Amino acid sequence: MKIVMKKSKRTTSFGVFTLLLLLLFATSCGGAQKNKVVCPLDGYTLVWQDEFEKDGILGGDWTYQTARAGWVNHELQTYVRETSPEGVRVAECSEGTLKINCFKEGDKVYSGRVYACRNQGWKYGYVEARIKLPKGKGTWPAFWMMPVKFGRWPDDGEIDIMEEVGYHPDFTSSSIHCKKYYHVIGTQKTKERYCEGAEGDFHVYALEWTADYIRTYVDGEELFYFENDGNGDKQTWPFNTPFYVILNLAWGGDWGGSQGVDESVLPITMEVDYVRVFQKL
Repeated sequence: MKIVMKKSKRTTSFGVFTLLLLLLFATSCGGAQKNKVVCPLDGYTLVWQDEFEKDGILGGDWTYQTARAGWVNHELQTYVRETSPEGVRVAECSEGTLKINCFKEGDKVYSGRVYACRNQGWKYGYVEARIKLPKGKGTWPAFWMMPVKFGRWPDDGEIDIMEEVGYHPDFTSSSIHCKKYYHVIGTQKTKERYCEGAEGDFHVYALEWTADYIRTYVDGEELFYFENDGNGDKQTWPFNTPFYVILNLAWGGDWGGSQGVDESVLPITMEVDYVRVFQKL
């Protein structure tokens, strides 16, 4: 009996150990399955992503814009690479998100503008980012795309997946620009809608881009639609070449500052949880 009980004890211990291993394996597999990135649209495969899990300054596929104030759209911020003169980071990853910071230092306002895969880009696909927007009059955050082979604006095209200005809080918009359709001549193609909590909470902004149309979404709901007229005319459809992703936080400018700016809100941060690109392979 003692021998039998001893064997039984060993068998029980082995069984418990095995069960624990199986549970751990199942949990890890379940977690991996839970965290598996899947495109909301059928037929698309993940080709590039950044979940911003590594703390520190952006690197790898990302590059920084450097530019003086007034460089574009009469915006007031100075774009710098990585840090301001006093060493404050304009774009950094921490706690699983990318923070794009805008702040005043001396008599200048500094901010970040970063590009993903600028020399390669992607032609067509589904592009998605989860973003929390800052608050305050003067802010102008954006998630958008420009052509890799750029010669002249607006001839070569621009795709604005998400823009918002602080004096019109929580109204996010999407637009396209090309030679025939852009705001300077009053023919712009754009759509905006109120998105409750866009300032201060995370929301998912996305682009579906095919040879036939451009469609944007906010939290899975269609916002903007622009169809290719099929005439093969670059003036109406220059969107048939690779484009790259841009994230930036502007301060003031023709739109963001059209009703003035409130420097008391500085510093501010645009926070990005992830950026993902899917394509049909």
